[in-house]
Amino acid sequence: MTVATTLMSLDDFFAYDDGTDARYELENGELVVMPPESDRNQRIASILFAYFLKAGIGPECLRMKTEVTVLGARATVRLPDLMVLSDELAIALENAPRSTVTIDMPPPRLVVEVVSPGKKNIDRDYRYKRSQYEARGIAEYWIVDPILQKVTVLTLVEGLYEAMIFEGEADITSTFLAELALAKRLTAAQLLNP
Repeated sequence: MTVATTLMSLDDFFAYDDGTDARYELENGELVVMPPESDRNQRIASILFAYFLKAGIGPECLRMKTEVTVLGARATVRLPDLMVLSDELAIALENAPRSTVTIDMPPPRLVVEVVSPGKKNIDRDYRYKRSQYEARGIAEYWIVDPILQKVTVLTLVEGLYEAMIFEGEADITSTFLAELALAKRLTAAQLLNP
């Protein structure tokens, strides 16, 4: 649901405070309220957070609900469910006044979105965020879809995402996971059915 009637700049968005705990994304200059996550979506994001911790990713490189500024026709800020940062990005965020990955910072190593019901949410995760994360140079983008019971792993290859889809008992594999020496088997079913 769009909130503001006038287009906002990044500065307007960063200064915006309506006195509530509402979460927002800025989509092409429009302030969009993000509804509360379902319990299932929160559990899926938490499972991945714990999985990455066990696989050796330090807590300083894991973020839930940290904003990321992306490229678009107008100012756009996304609020992914989970991000894995590089060490360099984690250091850049240490002294930042706000937990936001800005354009002048390196991109996250991995961004995860857990799909919520509704055509707008589905289009946002599968279409718009895909192209924005791709343009931002994010090496991997995972779309975890509990509705369709699949995990789409998008890997950046020569500037474009290539997709692999995992369902059921299929092991989720990716370039990022291959780098984790301590990573244990993770199936789509384990992730989608918490």
